[in-house]
Amino acid sequence: MSALQKSGYTLEPNPLICGGKVPAFPAFHPRWPWWGGDLQTVRSSFNSKAPDFSPYPSERLILPMTDGDSLWAMLNRPAQASAKPAIILVHGLTGSETSGNIMTSAAYHLARGYPVIRLNLRGAGPSRGKCRGHYHAGRSADLRDAITALPAPLKANGLLLVGVSLGGNVCLKFLGENDGVGDLIAAASVCAPIDLKMAQMRLGARRNRVYERYLLKCMIDDARAGGTPEETLVRIHTVYEFDDLVVAPNNGFANAEDYYRRSSAGPLIDSIQVPTLLVHARTDPWVPARMYLERAWKEDGAATLLMSPGGGHVGFHGADSEVPWHDRCVGMFFDEVVGQRR
Repeated sequence: MSALQKSGYTLEPNPLICGGKVPAFPAFHPRWPWWGGDLQTVRSSFNSKAPDFSPYPSERLILPMTDGDSLWAMLNRPAQASAKPAIILVHGLTGSETSGNIMTSAAYHLARGYPVIRLNLRGAGPSRGKCRGHYHAGRSADLRDAITALPAPLKANGLLLVGVSLGGNVCLKFLGENDGVGDLIAAASVCAPIDLKMAQMRLGARRNRVYERYLLKCMIDDARAGGTPEETLVRIHTVYEFDDLVVAPNNGFANAEDYYRRSSAGPLIDSIQVPTLLVHARTDPWVPARMYLERAWKEDGAATLLMSPGGGHVGFHGADSEVPWHDRCVGMFFDEVVGQRR
């Protein structure tokens, strides 16, 4: 029996929670007129006004990887110095440090006194075209190397980690491997595709054709900037073909199926030892909720599922606050875990 069936869950405002003890999270009421998963998803694109980071001192970080490439990151510090742990934000597919959801999250956590590191995955953002390799959903070793390379003072109060969408899968895989997580106090993922094959099939469905075309154009542009031959790119018409013809051969996978199997974070969730909140939307049009609901969640485990009845893909625009619902929930979770350590 699924977690959904066990809970008797219905489409009410209160979220479904599976796993360990967590704060009393707020109910989710979608903001008018952004009802339904698709409108909640696309609504994020209308947030064109970037947050004002001028009150928060900034610093460019270039973090060396063990293979000679580097990850680029932007560090912002709160207006007043604090002893709170730094939060690392990891973007999703085709994203970067300037993705709307990443900047919104950064501004929210900075206003609450947390230093924030907006990490660009390999070849993304300012490192586009400057790396020999490129990020993918399973490249968790890059997170280990990046955390290792962070200046020691930034890690003095511990670290908190948040990954959205593809970046969420990378973070969860890293956490489940338990290699280099010693500085982490807590973590969270938002709409992570923890079963990559299931997510690919949903994205490739006819109802998501517009989404797939948009993402694929961005992916091909990134691959072209990274030096992928044009004769390969012209053969690609779907995300699956991109994964099969670009991601797999460039990263040691036999094919797309092998990439999905070896890179999905789902099988590693029970191995996570750092307190971790997995936020998802029941109506996410890109990442099927059943990949979360059809698995058993350990009540004494470190990972906890928080699933809203509404919302979209990294789209949680509520009626009661300008701050996205997932940011408020992650903030509450972090406050709880950090507070317990004091």
